Amino acid sequence: MFTGIIETLGKVVKIEQELGNIHFYIQSSLSNALKIDQSVSHNGVCLTVVGIENDIHKVTAIEETLIKSNLGSLALGDTINIERCTVANGRFDGHIVQGHVDQVATCVGKEDQNGSWLFTFAYEPTLSNITVEKGSICVNGISLTVVNSQDQRFSVAIIPFTLEHTNLGQVEIGDTINIEFDIIGKYVSKIMAMRA
Repeated sequence: MFTGIIETLGKVVKIEQELGNIHFYIQSSLSNALKIDQSVSHNGVCLTVVGIENDIHKVTAIEETLIKSNLGSLALGDTINIERCTVANGRFDGHIVQGHVDQVATCVGKEDQNGSWLFTFAYEPTLSNITVEKGSICVNGISLTVVNSQDQRFSVAIIPFTLEHTNLGQVEIGDTINIEFDIIGKYVSKIMAMRA
């Protein structure tokens, strides 16, 4: 489990295709502190560390992961958000993030608001995912608060610190990001659908 508080940025330094899987080699300040078989969030996707060499670690994304996320579009040199799983005795600064990306969304708005940024994302509605005003949303692994919840789209307000210390600063209109909807909202939505 994660909290959506990004620890560091990683850089994609090598990509290998093997059948339907893709192996990513990530260089980061945390890589040499990781352990084989450890779960680590990469742009919000929980992946298992399968190799470590100095400041580079290796993870594998299977076909199901590639279908549900934007990892398949990563290229050499791309920057990704990295978070290790939360510890039981640590502070819970974000919200409950499983690292199970629900779907991708497209950036349809990026507005400078004189000190902060307003990003708007649109997503495919067929999966019955929902956002709630002032509720939690996970964007590329970042725990954020929804400031404008609409059908098939939502907005988030970004402070300068988040823009500088995550890969959101590189997101432009038309780019695809990973989203994980709030787990509590997903359970409520499922219960309500079963009662209908």
